[in-house]
Amino acid sequence: MKYNHEEKDRQRILVLDFGAQYAHLICRRIRELGVYSELVPHNISPNEITRKNALGLVLSGSPKSVTEPTAPFPNAKIYEMGIPILGICYGLQVMVHQMGGEVLRVDRKEYGKALLRVTSKNKLFQGLKRRTPFVCWMSHGDAAKILPDNFKSIAATENSPFAAISNGQLYAVQFHPEVTHTQNGMKILSNFVFEICKAPKNWSPEKVIEQTITDIRSMVGNDDIVICALSGGVDSATTAWILERAVGDRLYCVFVDHGLLRKGDREKIELGFRKKLGSRLVILDAKKRFLARLRGVADPEEKRRIVGQEFIRSFESVARKIGGGKTLWLAQGTLYPDVVESAAGASKIESKIKSHHNVGGLPSKMRFKLIEPLRALYKDEVRRIAIELGLPKDIVEAHPFPGPGLAVRIIGEVTLEKLEICREASAIVEEELVASGYYGKVWQAFAVVGDDLATGVRGDERAVGHIVIVRVVQSFDAMTADWVYLPHEILERISQRITNELQRVTWVSYAISSKPPATIEPQ
Repeated sequence: MKYNHEEKDRQRILVLDFGAQYAHLICRRIRELGVYSELVPHNISPNEITRKNALGLVLSGSPKSVTEPTAPFPNAKIYEMGIPILGICYGLQVMVHQMGGEVLRVDRKEYGKALLRVTSKNKLFQGLKRRTPFVCWMSHGDAAKILPDNFKSIAATENSPFAAISNGQLYAVQFHPEVTHTQNGMKILSNFVFEICKAPKNWSPEKVIEQTITDIRSMVGNDDIVICALSGGVDSATTAWILERAVGDRLYCVFVDHGLLRKGDREKIELGFRKKLGSRLVILDAKKRFLARLRGVADPEEKRRIVGQEFIRSFESVARKIGGGKTLWLAQGTLYPDVVESAAGASKIESKIKSHHNVGGLPSKMRFKLIEPLRALYKDEVRRIAIELGLPKDIVEAHPFPGPGLAVRIIGEVTLEKLEICREASAIVEEELVASGYYGKVWQAFAVVGDDLATGVRGDERAVGHIVIVRVVQSFDAMTADWVYLPHEILERISQRITNELQRVTWVSYAISSKPPATIEPQ
């Protein structure tokens, strides 16, 4: 589904997408400020920029280098439009290169945290103390060596004398203000949006709901039937609530029990949705088919593709019973992190992290037209919309659960033994976090199991069992995440319960890798 955000009276900040994993996160941050922001191709024309009523442009980062023959560049005329521009990371290098400066590969690359010092009074750093260092997040192997005419450095780090530059109309930073690791990052973006671009606040959950319902009604015919893929999480539930407002009793919600669920998920769906939907809630038991297709498959990308394909086949089997000859739509709770990690966003040059089952895992041919009302949103935005719609608190606050379920929390082949261990261990992790009051304080918590075995001792005898990895992270939007420092007593209870209650587990470890370089889910 594509939103109709082309209202002539809607002013916006455009983010030019050069393929960075954080490109859409920039949009997300600007919308958090209450200003509509849209991701567009990096080579958008000046005429299109004018038509979209852009008040400012942001040049995103990129996996590419400006020194490469295939490096993506924006239309050079954007610098002559009189619109404020902020370059971020690769965006700084593009600006320097196109404006007549010089960019080179550097020996002292910067990845991760660096201390930034504001060195010159300017609007971008308005309200921040000069020469008082603060943490910024770097990720670059190129750097500006010579600045274009009329540009000057306005901030620096130990390794980057040109960590931020400006000529008074154009601004660029080598670091990433959009990630939560950068202190004052939102202040910097706020200064650009409000102080430099003079943008009005025009974005809120209420506006999203209203516009989305209007868009759906304009797309879906009066007799069309919509099938919503319902998992019970906040994304699919919010999708279902919006769709019911838009199409009423022409909505059918289908919950597929693929055998890869968390403990108690099916019962939760039956209890929480049957009263609202009645016979329009379809619960399909497809455990045997999914597990048979996954037998012998160890590659995580292949597992995701199989799950995505089998989901569609499941929905098609339901459609044959209820659709007749009517046009059928499939609604999914796809979020933008799913899209960007599957390299399916506005840019064609972004690097694929993994194929999400509902994006890269979809079959090339299927009977349905697709509706994805949340495709441009992040988890926290969806939760705000869910609250506005009146969804139950336990759904709004539930930890995210991947569509492929435990298949991507099992490293290697999905076997019945590993499936049981993963399900039961994950339930223990959640139960202990609920009991300790930590469940609502963290983004996600679960257990992972693979093929590695470790020696243990049970009843004074040698035992060999599985290693369970406990993963607990804190995040804001799933684009970056930090592992959580849980109190030792909570970790101890989790470990004791898992090894005592699951006889085939001998070791429990705790994952202390953040995203990046790790992802949140193991596969």
